[in-house]
Amino acid sequence: MIRYIKLNTSNDLRDFMHLACASPMDIGVHTMDNQIADGKSVLGLMAIDYSNPVKVVSEDEEFMKQLDRFAV
Repeated sequence: MIRYIKLNTSNDLRDFMHLACASPMDIGVHTMDNQIADGKSVLGLMAIDYSNPVKVVSEDEEFMKQLDRFAV
């Protein structure tokens, strides 16, 4: 599944990271500039530019439903 989200604040990023770490499945975060990070990696997520929406890829349906508040 693919979902586009926008993380506007550091609190949004922190909340996203907590949701991702609670998921048993892999989570990928992709930018428009072809940067890719593991959704469970603090350093990977900190290196991404969030000025534009990012694409989240995961097969965890429950996790994807929890991203509604960040949806674009």
